[in-house]
Amino acid sequence: MRDFITDKSNLSQQQHNYNTMNQTKYIFVTGGVTSSLGKGIIAASLAKLLQARGYRTTIQKFDPYINVDPGTLNPYEHGECYVTDDGAETDLDLGHYERFLNVPTSQANNVTTGRVYLSVIEKERRGEFLGKTVQVVPHITNEIKERMQLLGKSGDYDIVITEIGGTVGDIESLPYIESVRQLIWELGENNGIVIHLTLVPYLAAAGELKTKPTQHSVKTLMESGIKADILVCRTEHELSQDLRQKLALFCNVKKEAVIQSIDAATIYEVPNLMLEEGLDRVALKKLDLPEKNTPDLTNWNEFLFRLKNPKHEVNIGLVGKYVELQDSYKSILEAFIHAGAANETKVNVISIHSEYLDANSAENQLKDLDGILVAPGFGGRGIEGKIDTVRYARENNIPFFGICLGMQMAVIEYSRNILGYADANSTEMNENTTHPVINLMEEQKNIENKGGTMRLGAWKCSIKENTLAHKIYGKTEIMERHRHRYEFNGAYLNELEKAGLVASGVNPDTKLVEIVEIPTHPFFIGVQYHPEYKSTVANPHPLFVSFVAAAVQHKTK
Repeated sequence: MRDFITDKSNLSQQQHNYNTMNQTKYIFVTGGVTSSLGKGIIAASLAKLLQARGYRTTIQKFDPYINVDPGTLNPYEHGECYVTDDGAETDLDLGHYERFLNVPTSQANNVTTGRVYLSVIEKERRGEFLGKTVQVVPHITNEIKERMQLLGKSGDYDIVITEIGGTVGDIESLPYIESVRQLIWELGENNGIVIHLTLVPYLAAAGELKTKPTQHSVKTLMESGIKADILVCRTEHELSQDLRQKLALFCNVKKEAVIQSIDAATIYEVPNLMLEEGLDRVALKKLDLPEKNTPDLTNWNEFLFRLKNPKHEVNIGLVGKYVELQDSYKSILEAFIHAGAANETKVNVISIHSEYLDANSAENQLKDLDGILVAPGFGGRGIEGKIDTVRYARENNIPFFGICLGMQMAVIEYSRNILGYADANSTEMNENTTHPVINLMEEQKNIENKGGTMRLGAWKCSIKENTLAHKIYGKTEIMERHRHRYEFNGAYLNELEKAGLVASGVNPDTKLVEIVEIPTHPFFIGVQYHPEYKSTVANPHPLFVSFVAAAVQHKTK
């Protein structure tokens, strides 16, 4: 009994020491009833409001799947794989975090079950557990808690918001929920809170909103030892005061902590909706933090005004291989929204599957477009359709923008139809081509493991003056994010430039061609990197802004 009392006393002292030494506050966002309710958007919106009040805020995502990262996942499985400056392949929600906060994320902002278990197993192999039996509790949960606090302990943030992937009750999420339970206890009162996002469905037959799914979801959370501090309710209809009172009573939260999250026309309206509901004020109150200033959303609302009140409208074709799932090109679609607002233009993105496009159908599918973007991708499926798309855009003077594989297709098309190399190709598609104008990067040739081994992260690019790229960027040195294994084959550089395809951007160290363009074309540019990853509400990417402007000009003509 004495040992138990001593242990309890020591734990209380540890908790007291933590509270006096660490000032970072933690908010955990969980989900219930169903997936895809928008935990990432709620987390990003709350972070935006807290940031607008003057708090240094960041967001991190903990995903329950066993992949070490989404880099090896098919886009149909997981949507877009987002890439950070430091080369992390991450969940697409990190794109939302950056687009809302205009603050770069890093490797530390996305953790998966695979990464957690890999780290624990490596520690066990090194003998760090001193012969102990390695278990989910405490070894896995300790690893999770350590990673949850990594950004907070850096001293760079006042508030760290952690989104827990999946849905409460999922077997995969149990270690994360248990880790949150432990960590909130360790953090002490007012240092950690839980926001539970749930669904309040509307039954048309009954003509009413139903609270029972939310009640069960909160009960499941409580069975894991966690009490929801704030309830955010996704709904298609307004929540009445009576219904809010019912949810508060049955879910054991204050009525002011029942937050309505009604469907919005655009995700960029959600911060304003959450401000009206008082989500940020309730969170700060529960964290025992002052409200500071009223959130300054002036620039944000100017962006929203331009978005909702366009003066122009253009149709831009997105030619890709994964168009059935919109999330496969999430950052590209969002970058068009940013660029459209910057140009006071409504951008209608027309998805076109490259596998079902060829030289014969190109005219019919592409003739009414004001601009064409050929999207990134991997593998040989749909490649010929992309090449035919590039040719149509080039020959018909339609504004063209190629990203990563799209840029490579532009090089192949030019080599085939201008240089006359009929079998010009990438060795990714045809290892036996006699004209490998796109080739596997030298440092990639001996790599066997596919995960995390591409050319990733931010790399320098030097831009030639008096080029379209220089006009767009307004400078000669840039940093952009990459995700590729194949590159422009420098052996063909002189030949292609003499024929009119200019390499306007190169890496200053490796001489890798990063940007190609055709000066005689109204707007024709391809980039090896992924500019869409760096487009935010506050800083729309200049390539997308210029491309949309060119589309407007093309339509006007």
